[in-house]
Amino acid sequence: MMKKLELLEIELDALVRASKDNIVITDGKGILLRVSPNSNAIYGIDSSSLIGQSVYELETKSIFSPSVTVRVLEERKEVQVMQYTPTRRWVMATGIPVFDASGEILRVISFSHDLTELKHLKEDYEKLRTTMEIYQSEIQELREKDHGLEEMVIQSKSIQRIWQLVQRVAKSDASVVFLGESGVGKTVFARALHNGSPREKETFIEVNCGAIPESLFESEMFGYESGSFTGANKKGKPGLIELADKGTLFLDEIGELPLPVQAKLLKVLQEKEVTRVGGIKSKTIDFRLIASTNQDLEQMVKQGKFRQDLFYRLNVISITIPPLRDRQEDIASLAHFYLQKFNEKYKMNKFFHAATTKELVAYDWPGNVREIQNMIERLVITSETNTIYPDSLPFYIQQERHQKTDSSFFDELEERGTTLREALEEVEIRWLKRAVRQYKTTYEMAEYLGLNQSNVVRKLKKYGINAKMH
Repeated sequence: MMKKLELLEIELDALVRASKDNIVITDGKGILLRVSPNSNAIYGIDSSSLIGQSVYELETKSIFSPSVTVRVLEERKEVQVMQYTPTRRWVMATGIPVFDASGEILRVISFSHDLTELKHLKEDYEKLRTTMEIYQSEIQELREKDHGLEEMVIQSKSIQRIWQLVQRVAKSDASVVFLGESGVGKTVFARALHNGSPREKETFIEVNCGAIPESLFESEMFGYESGSFTGANKKGKPGLIELADKGTLFLDEIGELPLPVQAKLLKVLQEKEVTRVGGIKSKTIDFRLIASTNQDLEQMVKQGKFRQDLFYRLNVISITIPPLRDRQEDIASLAHFYLQKFNEKYKMNKFFHAATTKELVAYDWPGNVREIQNMIERLVITSETNTIYPDSLPFYIQQERHQKTDSSFFDELEERGTTLREALEEVEIRWLKRAVRQYKTTYEMAEYLGLNQSNVVRKLKKYGINAKMH
């Protein structure tokens, strides 16, 4: 009659062979005792070749990357890790310790479930979701194109209210000042205001008040007659105000306007006439004035840097555009809007992973819409795969998220009753993973962490951190 131990051996062998998951059984020192026959398909090595080998050596060779068994032996509890195998498979590995009567680890049993197809399905889903968002953006773009707002995404309630106000104000001829930080879209709204006005078929003259040298400002704004100064055009030249006749004059960053020019501009607004530099004849001008600034004009008036009478003349209607950090609802829409735009420009087919979108939404965007536009263009050009993963984002964006979560991280450690040694290890792991995400070589990581390269290699091995995974 077959002995009970032999029967258990046969049953265990049948279980290992029949399982669709890859099963690995080691002793308490990490030496492989049993391995499922499907190990070759997942790890690229036949099961018979793995028997007797150490999980520590296999991890060093990046066959088990990282080794869940090593983690179980170190932490003495059930552990779950995601592995990227030599056969380019994504595997979820779960390791379970088996203790003897004295509390020592007798065996470690791990189950590795192949998630590669699921991961591909998830990426396909992300791509489909992105495509749907692009279609929604296209529908919105078509709806807004007739209203002259091709470059603006309207998602948040605050921007919807501003857009409705712009539509109402556009029908009048009142002066408008757009207030807000640099890059929030003041110029886009100014153009939309012009395009929605009765002057839409006339010229829209944009003047960047901070880009014209003060010595040339007056001649550029008001024009000059022939022979007015050395180097002047012999036939004279009309100024930007003249060119805006019947149309709209947009003075961007009007807070940079020199005081002498402010006085002459006020006179033009009051009399609707302009006189060229070096000239004596005035010319009647009909234009609508729109201005924008990222400065506090009222404070500048108090400081004597901006004329009070001009301020009141301009400030008939002021519209404040909130920064991007105060309207997070717009960030994802803007990101996908510019993603589509630059995909078309560079003939690409890039799309965001869901985690990347979360990172973008969590970032404060101090440069506002202009910054997100430049960022998306960079990502489309530089990302190595069609899926744009969080690792493609600049380090300072990822770092900001980590800084925001640091306080909650330490609160969590305190709640768990973590010892100082355990807390230091968790912090060390965090910094190592940051370095792995940002740098490609252990020498670069060492410089970033302030350690020598051999210490970095040892610590990466100690915590089972694989550079390829991050």
